[in-house]
Amino acid sequence: MNMATVQLLWSMIGLLLTMGSTFLEAYGITLPWSWSKHGIQTFSLGVSYQIGAVLLVGCLGGKNAGALSQIAYLVMGLTFLPVFSEGGGIGYVKLAHFGYLLGFIPGAWICGFLAFKARPRLETLGFSCLCGLLSVHICGITYLIISYIFQWQGTEDLSLMQAIIKYSWSVLPGQLTVVCAVTVIAYILRHLMFY
Repeated sequence: MNMATVQLLWSMIGLLLTMGSTFLEAYGITLPWSWSKHGIQTFSLGVSYQIGAVLLVGCLGGKNAGALSQIAYLVMGLTFLPVFSEGGGIGYVKLAHFGYLLGFIPGAWICGFLAFKARPRLETLGFSCLCGLLSVHICGITYLIISYIFQWQGTEDLSLMQAIIKYSWSVLPGQLTVVCAVTVIAYILRHLMFY
């Protein structure tokens, strides 16, 4: 298989993972030392696996596959296919939190770029995922600021600071947990696939 075919395949996998994970809530389990008292219990992390899919395709497919999968995801959502968490359609661009979806493109690209700069080790893959996550939040916050300047839909009921807390700060612990899981999964898969 040539490189373009491999990247196209990873792009398709990334698109499917992103679409499916949008509606799949992330859960954690209680710590092992409490299992004897209460058993194994699960709890919601307050996020979906969506950001994990974005970063995983970057770690496994590289920068181009990661970015292409997210471009395809946005195009599908903006052309009225209900792949976004609240449906789809061109009106999504006027929502204050659309910038986070836009941030998937540079997030996946940066993650993929850094993930293939060195041998796949846990720390390098973790660093690439954190940089990808950071770029998603930078794009999202920038878009929030722009949406508040132009008073787009979805900005009426929250102040700018409340919106940043809602869309960035409050979801960060859950997303960091998902990043840890993605790092381990990417590390294992990269070693199993010998690249």
